[in-house]
Amino acid sequence: MGEEIVGPFFHGTKAVLGAGDELVAGFGSNFQQGRVMNFVYFTSLIPTAAWGAQLATALAGVEGRGHIYEVEPAGDFEDDPNVTDKKFPGNPTKSYRTREPLRVVREVEDWEGHPPEALQTMLDNLARLREQGLDVIED
Repeated sequence: MGEEIVGPFFHGTKAVLGAGDELVAGFGSNFQQGRVMNFVYFTSLIPTAAWGAQLATALAGVEGRGHIYEVEPAGDFEDDPNVTDKKFPGNPTKSYRTREPLRVVREVEDWEGHPPEALQTMLDNLARLREQGLDVIED
């Protein structure tokens, strides 16, 4: 990347992880059934990570709001093209992706989730995109 981007960085998920665990590419997508992901996604903003945690949990039918972890990328990373300039000009969500592992530093306990109605709106929008065949992930 051209500019130096520094953390802390965060990853929202349904998974229960511990310090030292690694998130790696090659696992199934939380957002498209049957799709194996080539990248691991992360952000430098807690509200963005909250979307990841809440959506992954809701889409899996798991109770609760999910988990947010502070993570450290093990290598190079780039802006996430799924939101950068595609949905939002620039990278206001501070979303990134990497093919390298992300090491879990700690779980973030004190985060605020998005309201239930906002979560439902996002889930409805994802369902609509899926019905239209527009739920494309650039991976």
